[in-house]
Amino acid sequence: MRTAYTALIIPSQLAEPIRIESVEPGLQPLQSLVGGDIEDVTRGDWRVFLNAEGVIVNLPPNLRAAQLMDDCGLDLAGVARGTAVFLGRGDLGEEADVPEPLIRRAEEMFDTRLVA
Repeated sequence: MRTAYTALIIPSQLAEPIRIESVEPGLQPLQSLVGGDIEDVTRGDWRVFLNAEGVIVNLPPNLRAAQLMDDCGLDLAGVARGTAVFLGRGDLGEEADVPEPLIRRAEEMFDTRLVA
């Protein structure tokens, strides 16, 4: 069992930087990052974790995460609220490191250099 995965974390607040961070596997670390219960959406070799009640509790929209997801063919503008945590998806659906192409795309879109 892995002890940590590389995640792409996109806060909803534009003043907070997008970052690459090592995240421990399991429900509790993800809940801590998104600030509550999680829901996830899978797209190809990656998945994004969001606060499951983001719309209900009126968390701020995450415009950068919505833009990245839209660029990758996933329109979740209305539900991308609060912090978004992107991880990879392994062969059996388990968590994995966020795919490098997704990191590179985020760097290009947001004109930033992300390092682990």
